[in-house]
Amino acid sequence: MKCNIIFVILLLQMDNITALDSLIRDASRISASVHIHPDGDALGSGLALVSYLKECRGKDAVLMVPDPVPDSLSFMLKGFREQDVLTGSDPDGIRKRIGESDLLFCLDCSSWSRSGEMMEPLLKDSSARKVLVDHHLSPDKEAFDLVFSETEISSASEVLYYILKEMPGIDGHPERLPLACRTSLLTGMTTDTNNFANSVFPSTLKMASELIASGVDRDAILHELYNCYRENRLRLMGCLLNEKLEITPEGLAFMILDKETQRRFDFKQGESEGFVNLPLAVKKVRMSMLLTEEDDRFRVSIRSKRGTSANECAMRYFSGGGHEMAAGGKLIFPKDIPVSSDAKAYILKVSREFFKG
Repeated sequence: MKCNIIFVILLLQMDNITALDSLIRDASRISASVHIHPDGDALGSGLALVSYLKECRGKDAVLMVPDPVPDSLSFMLKGFREQDVLTGSDPDGIRKRIGESDLLFCLDCSSWSRSGEMMEPLLKDSSARKVLVDHHLSPDKEAFDLVFSETEISSASEVLYYILKEMPGIDGHPERLPLACRTSLLTGMTTDTNNFANSVFPSTLKMASELIASGVDRDAILHELYNCYRENRLRLMGCLLNEKLEITPEGLAFMILDKETQRRFDFKQGESEGFVNLPLAVKKVRMSMLLTEEDDRFRVSIRSKRGTSANECAMRYFSGGGHEMAAGGKLIFPKDIPVSSDAKAYILKVSREFFKG
């Protein structure tokens, strides 16, 4: 916790704020990029930045999202114009926008590598100045002109909040930020902490308190996040817990959301958000995995209890990484396993090897 407070102090060093202010002031077209399969924190930080740049700085600013915004998070786009957000469904628009940009932000991912196959080379090769705002391990600092990154902070939204609060004209007064910016920041932080269930630090609670005091409607955010799902999501959750959940003797819980089950419940991207956390309620479970089948791979989400490293497991077995107790990766077939039906055997092998070590 002491490291968290120290980080906030370092983050607010005037050299960093002055450098960022200068980059923004000198830029004409600013674009923000987030990771594939955007979650609430990616969208929250990205939309908040666009809102600030447009309303407070008068800039031409756009958020670029590699994949479509999940239906469950589409409410976050309220108050933003259609032209404020470009998605992967408009690749020509994204290519054009990157080519026109003279300042690029990378939000909620430690490098350009998670921006998708189409966007990554364009972002890397761009001659624009580049800024990283993140909270994951091993940031690619060499790829950016300015880096704001620290693992002991809840979310990219929280990192961005403390940056924006100290920008000229805001001067420590969050109520001077546009309401859409503040709402996006609180939404992003709420999702990445699983509504304050994990990765919560003193600075996280301070942020939440200040934003609520400034007029952000937290009850409305919670309603949109947790009380507006389709009926199918609840039934899918019941199916996974009743039919798909397995727990190994070592304490690994896992669920495999295969294509057949997805079709059965008309699954939409984003509807499994939070499912991976549910098995952690079982006392003997030390780590939980959710494998979601895609065309040639499983997308793997991993959560763990204190003392068990989700990040280490993700790096060793799933070509991924993340935080100590929240990480992700992928399981590709036929590269990692011959066919998708071999996933269960692979997970059982992983359980034996990882916990033995």
